[in-house]
Amino acid sequence: MPMPSIATGLSEPTGQGLKQFFELGSAFLLSACIGVEREIRKKGAGLRTITLVGTSAALFLLISKYGFTDVLSQGTIELDPSRVAAQIVTGIGFIGAGVIFVKQDSVHGLTTAATVWLATAVGMACGAGLLWLALATTAAYFVVAIPFRSLAFWLVQRYPDKRPPVDPAAVHHDD
Repeated sequence: MPMPSIATGLSEPTGQGLKQFFELGSAFLLSACIGVEREIRKKGAGLRTITLVGTSAALFLLISKYGFTDVLSQGTIELDPSRVAAQIVTGIGFIGAGVIFVKQDSVHGLTTAATVWLATAVGMACGAGLLWLALATTAAYFVVAIPFRSLAFWLVQRYPDKRPPVDPAAVHHDD
């Protein structure tokens, strides 16, 4: 089978057209916006990490949608692009779990893990061509990251925890 020329390779049916570059670029830009906000607040997963996660998720989804057209023949092989999407979710869950730390009675990294999860979803939405959903989810992130942060602080001040502190030595863990 002859190799396609660059002009043929950039056509949409091969998955390397302007539409796919736009989807990948959208994932890059939206993920970078989320990463900038985290970088400004000096969080563990910042600009580079979040941008790479979102862009990679979009690329994986684009590969799933278009990367196997050369092995498909009419009526011989059926392709389920959702299988790759499911594996992205599984893989990012594993990575997210690695950033969560429990120290005595406090948990750190949950918001970082959730942000990595969200950036993955934004990238997947872009890769799937669901730009409006990706934009809405990115906007929702900024609502959670900025006004909700102030709201959470206000709620803690308004309704302080009245439980006595837990003595870590008195806590028994079942293995």
